Amino acid sequence: MKMRFATLVLLALIAVVHAELWFGKGGVPRVMSLRTQVEAQHQANSAAQARNDQLAAEVRDLQEGLEMVEEKARVELGMVKPDEIYVQLTHSLPQPMQAASAPVSP
Repeated sequence: MKMRFATLVLLALIAVVHAELWFGKGGVPRVMSLRTQVEAQHQANSAAQARNDQLAAEVRDLQEGLEMVEEKARVELGMVKPDEIYVQLTHSLPQPMQAASAPVSP
C-alpha cells in the first residue's frame, strides 16, 4: 500500500512538472515565441546599426570637408556659386516627320 501511494505521488509530481513544461510561464511554446522575437530584434538592430554607421560617416564627412556640404547644397537645394551660370538641359521628344502636302508628278 505504501509503495502504491508513493508511486501515485511520484506520477502526480511528474504530471505537474510536465504540464508546467508545456503550459506554464516558461514552457516550450513561450520559449520558442521569445526566440523568434529575439531573432527579429537582432535583425532590426542590425539594420539600425547599418543606418547609424552611414549617418556617422556622413557626419564625419561634413565635419572634415566642404565637398559634402557643397554637393548637398547643389543637389538638394539647387544652389550655384556666384560666378557660375546654371544651365538645365531637358530632353525633348523628337518631332514626327511631316508628310508632303501634294505628291510630286513626273
